[in-house]
Amino acid sequence: MKPQIRVGIDVGSKNHRVGIASPEGVLLEEFSIPHCRQGFERFFERVEHHRRGLPVAVAMEGYGGHARPLDKEILRRGYELLNVNNLKLARFREVFPGPAKTDELDTRLILDLFCLDEHLPLSKGTLARVHETPEENGRLMRLSRRRRELVEEKVRVLNRMQSDLMSVCPELLAITGSADNLWFLRFLTCRDDLAQLARLRHESLLKIPGVGKKYAERIRSWQARAPFSPEASYVGPMIISDARRILELLAQIASLEKAMRELVPSSGIARRLGSIPGFGDVTVAELAGEIGTEERFSGEASLALYLGMCPLDNQSGDYHGSKVPKQVNKRARKAMMNALSHHVRQVPQSRTFYEKKRAQGKSHNQALRAVGRHLVRVIWCMLRDGRDYEIR
Repeated sequence: MKPQIRVGIDVGSKNHRVGIASPEGVLLEEFSIPHCRQGFERFFERVEHHRRGLPVAVAMEGYGGHARPLDKEILRRGYELLNVNNLKLARFREVFPGPAKTDELDTRLILDLFCLDEHLPLSKGTLARVHETPEENGRLMRLSRRRRELVEEKVRVLNRMQSDLMSVCPELLAITGSADNLWFLRFLTCRDDLAQLARLRHESLLKIPGVGKKYAERIRSWQARAPFSPEASYVGPMIISDARRILELLAQIASLEKAMRELVPSSGIARRLGSIPGFGDVTVAELAGEIGTEERFSGEASLALYLGMCPLDNQSGDYHGSKVPKQVNKRARKAMMNALSHHVRQVPQSRTFYEKKRAQGKSHNQALRAVGRHLVRVIWCMLRDGRDYEIR
């Protein structure tokens, strides 16, 4: 390895502990910086003071979390940025325990990992190089993660609203096949009192967007009996509030999905993935955002591991099983599994392979992952060669 100045950063929410070492691993300076512009300027000033024309490698934990935006500034300066695997750092701390745990000791431990990385091949994954991600993929990642958070919130609020409806007026919930139907949510929110819904006239029902003659008749038949429990007086406002929140979330989710679709054509990864049958705009946007750049991966096996398409062997004695690796990106795995469920229905070759695995006794998810493992090889070649998906 060529000589370089080594910098270790123990990241905190408000302050970061920095250690600078020479190419030989000798500690040159330690200091703390606040998480602000003045702190960042001091960081780069001290690094440049010790640099003396040598390249700089910076290892930091918390990449993509509290490290922002310092990590972006480091990449803009042309420094090599390494992400410290927190799990492996904790295991390293267990193997070589110290009398205490402080930010100063963690910083020196990160600097020690630089030396270990040169001599022990098994430590290779402890410090992973961070490659600069194209701006459009970075935006897709932020948009898709925000969308997933809103979707999860919508599910929680919807479940709570349905539970309250079952306790107050189950007959009202029975008039719709799904409580998150827009017409049903608009019906619930058209009045501030739940009991007033039982007194709405036919003309008023037809003025609610999405409520046509078919649903108006369902509502009228419910109004004929419309029983409410005594809890309706104070639970009713909660139900209406939840319904309004779901409508807000649906509008925000739709806005994010529109922004993601507009960004997809500008992302090379998203365009390639979009040519695969079954991979929709939202799915490819999420995958492109989580993958970021193919330069992060050493090969197709590394990409498959990251996407959760290759469980690892877990064998001991007569026991033979598998386990999910820690390196899996859970968001990417969910997006990949969702896309595969559509893909096997649209591509005959993938469907045949899926059915073969099912006939061998594999579960639905195991068979999908088997298809996904082969598809990742195809995706890797598509990204490497700049080609779209082809069905031969």
